[in-house]
Amino acid sequence: MVDLSIVVPVHNERDNVAPLLIEIEAALKDAALDYEAVFVDDASGDDTLQVLRALKRDHPRLRVVRHVRQAGQSTAVRTGVKTARGAWIATLDGDGQNDPADILTLLRARHAAAPNVRLFAGWRTQRRDDAIKRLSSKIANAVRSAALGDATPDTGCGLKLFERAVFLDLPYFSHMHRFLPALIRRAGFEVQSVPVGHRPRVRGTSKYGVWNRLWVGLVDIVGVAWLRRRSRITEVVEE
Repeated sequence: MVDLSIVVPVHNERDNVAPLLIEIEAALKDAALDYEAVFVDDASGDDTLQVLRALKRDHPRLRVVRHVRQAGQSTAVRTGVKTARGAWIATLDGDGQNDPADILTLLRARHAAAPNVRLFAGWRTQRRDDAIKRLSSKIANAVRSAALGDATPDTGCGLKLFERAVFLDLPYFSHMHRFLPALIRRAGFEVQSVPVGHRPRVRGTSKYGVWNRLWVGLVDIVGVAWLRRRSRITEVVEE
């Protein structure tokens, strides 16, 4: 067991994985916690997996898991969480746009929060994406918030901190990572949004466009709304 597992889903990020791992280690080197970094390669078509395998020689905290077939970001996150040995999970996008130093920001928020808060969601107050991405995210966030009432300004940020057991008890579906606040609240827990930094992508290419970021998300909202209506939460007492 470790104090914290950092899960990073990656697909065709051969130029980003080494700098990101080094940044994670630099950010946490003075932190008084034992951690591991679990990189999940989602069947990359480039040599991302070979780069990760080479990194393992000099980075003992690194663990590498691979998908035989591409399954998407949500499945990669879930694979990493299932593989993880920590009771708490921090997630980062593999493109380098999340600052690993903000993991400490989320940990400080957890330290000060009420016990029922089980998800600390990064909130990119200053987006460093192009206009199309910002517009599609703004529309999707507005529709999602109105439909689900999840009270979270930025569900698409890859930087999150949550309890492993709570996550694994959530219903699983593709793109579920964008609905974690609503799903966590459906399970009877609270969510706290935490302002974090955001950086422009400097290496590689984005895996999301208008179609798989906006329209697919709008369709998924219907399913999540149905799950919320059908849920029943109650306290359980052993006699």
